[in-house]
Amino acid sequence: MKKILVINASARGERSHSRRLTDVFVEYYKECKPESPIKFRDLGTSNIPHINEKWIAGAFKPEGERTIEETEALKFSAELIKELKNADVIVLGSPMYNWSVPSVLKAYIDQVLRVNETWEVNREDQKNPYIGLLKNKSLYLLLSRGAQGYEKGGYNEHMNFQSDYLKTVFNIIGITDIEEVSVNGEAFGSEEFELARKNSKARIKELIKTQLL
Repeated sequence: MKKILVINASARGERSHSRRLTDVFVEYYKECKPESPIKFRDLGTSNIPHINEKWIAGAFKPEGERTIEETEALKFSAELIKELKNADVIVLGSPMYNWSVPSVLKAYIDQVLRVNETWEVNREDQKNPYIGLLKNKSLYLLLSRGAQGYEKGGYNEHMNFQSDYLKTVFNIIGITDIEEVSVNGEAFGSEEFELARKNSKARIKELIKTQLL
């Protein structure tokens, strides 16, 4: 039985298109696998702390050498990392904010990319210095963007600091089985956008059918 972790990063609630995509995933997966446990982590409505000096100092020390303050600074990070380690499937819904990801998602990533917890240094190969420690996991990126043309080869690809960034950081921690579904063009409110929404929902269901059932 696969354990699912659903992460939402949008600051919007019901109007969020990335949340609507994660809802499609959860609802259809529940129909097919009602017994599977699903855990939710809502970043968009949470106060995710930024890392600080105590966090950094503690992260680069063995657990037994940390001060009380350093241990306390890492508590929330440990909670988030435990969620990732326990999950077989990670579903991440995120809008594009200013051509990248919401700041709360960046703060989350800083909390979970911890040396010797989710990745370690490969000192034998300077060209490939990172070894991911989270194996045998699948990631579904369910993304929304206000404009179109951010796909590979698209006219806005050069401004897409959302997709490649997310794929890179999750690759670093060992998650390389990644699928992306996006819905683009909300700002223009066109029929093309409605078609994109319809196609994205169909694609999510297809991925669940072919990969998770």
